[in-house]
Amino acid sequence: MKIYDISQEIFNCVVYPGDTAPKAKKVRRTDKGDTYNLTDITMCVHNGTHIDAPFHFLGDGKTVDMIPIEKTVGICYVAEFCGKLGADDALTILNMAGNEAGRRILIKGDVIVTREAANVFSGYSIDLIGVESQSVGEPSGPMEVHKIFLEKDVVILEGLRLDAVEAGEYFLNATPINFGGIDGAPCRAILIRK
Repeated sequence: MKIYDISQEIFNCVVYPGDTAPKAKKVRRTDKGDTYNLTDITMCVHNGTHIDAPFHFLGDGKTVDMIPIEKTVGICYVAEFCGKLGADDALTILNMAGNEAGRRILIKGDVIVTREAANVFSGYSIDLIGVESQSVGEPSGPMEVHKIFLEKDVVILEGLRLDAVEAGEYFLNATPINFGGIDGAPCRAILIRK
C-alpha cells in the first residue's frame, strides 16, 4: 500500500487572487516562558487544498457541514489532462474510470474544465471533481462551471498536488474541516494506492 499526500502546506500555499492569505500568530510560546505553545490562524477557507460547498455560489446551497462525508471519501480515478477539457474528454475519463471510481474524478495537469465537460460530469451524477488549480473553471469567469457542479451537489476539490501520482484508481480521503454554515473548507487530501 502506498499513501500520497496530495495537499498543499497551508502557510506556503497558492492563494487565489483577492483571497486572504493564511497567517499564523503565536499567542503562547514555551521559549518565551509560557507553559505551552498556542497559535491563532487567519485565512480564507478557500486557501490551499480545499473543497467548495454549494453555498460558495448558491445562496440556498448546502454548507460544508451539510455535505455527506461519503462524497469526499472513497474510490476515485485520477486522470491526466492538460488544456481545455471538453465534453468528449469528460466522456473518455468517465469510461476509463468505470462505475465505482467514476464517482470521484481527480484531474492531474494544467486543466480548465469547460462548461460542456462540467455538464457531462454532472449529468453522470458524480460525487466529486478535483483539480490542481485553485479554481475549476475558466480563469476569466469561473462562476459558470462552479454553478453547474454545485447545483448538482458535486463537491469541488481544488488546489491538489498530483505531480507524484500516476493515472489510475485510488482510495481518496479529502475530508473537509467540519465548519458549520460555511461555503468551503481546507482539507488534508490523501490518496491510497491498492
